[in-house]
Amino acid sequence: MKRVSIFFITFLAASMAYAENKAARMTWDVNGVEREALVYVPSSAKKEMAPVVFAFHGHGGRMMGAVRMFRIHEVWPEAIVVYPQGLKTPGKLTDPEGKRPGWQSGVGNQEDRDLKFFDAMLADLSTKFKVDAKRVYSTGHSNGGAFTYLLWAERGEKLAAVAPSAAIGDRDLRKANPLPVMHLAGSKDPLVKFTWQKIMMGAVKRKNGCSDQGEEWADQATLYPSEGGNPVVTVIHPGGHEFLASAPDLITLFFKSQKRK
Repeated sequence: MKRVSIFFITFLAASMAYAENKAARMTWDVNGVEREALVYVPSSAKKEMAPVVFAFHGHGGRMMGAVRMFRIHEVWPEAIVVYPQGLKTPGKLTDPEGKRPGWQSGVGNQEDRDLKFFDAMLADLSTKFKVDAKRVYSTGHSNGGAFTYLLWAERGEKLAAVAPSAAIGDRDLRKANPLPVMHLAGSKDPLVKFTWQKIMMGAVKRKNGCSDQGEEWADQATLYPSEGGNPVVTVIHPGGHEFLASAPDLITLFFKSQKRK
């Protein structure tokens, strides 16, 4: 496979799309708790089928910060892009008292409030807009990436692909069916150790039946083909726990190439 070039939207096209694709704060009642997200909806989504991308911030993050960091709505203006807000959550690596917002890390944690939140958001959006059920995606950074791995295991039948960043999930992946995955990691990550993430990436490749031989896919990205049609792309950068600046383009490019069968 030839190396893929990253496509950057021209300034004029991006400006026009941004002008008509503004964020709306949406709320949902989930077991008596008001949950919220910033949602970008293209004007065409009332009449034409649109993909949906969920982007989950890391522990201690905010939905507005996720908008600035992920920028999926700028790179893919034809998609409905959802930036949810987490609730106070004990962290596994930081904030053990749970004073800062985040996402449940395992099944049953916090009474599955965030899995239920995902269900509520997707169901509501599907009634309001023409959601393409075969093109629903999730990405997230750090704790948000771990939650994306949890979504794969628990809601994989609703997803076309996932792209966790700086994260690990349940490494045995017992409940996960094969699904296209992009994993982004910094080789010097001081928080979610790269050695942990390397083990996770290996488990994902085995689950998806990927070839041991990778091929260059894009800058710092390697594609591991899968006979079952569930490729894994690893993006390894020389940094730490930060979200890679080129990640929005890479994630969008990967998502665009995947559609649920």
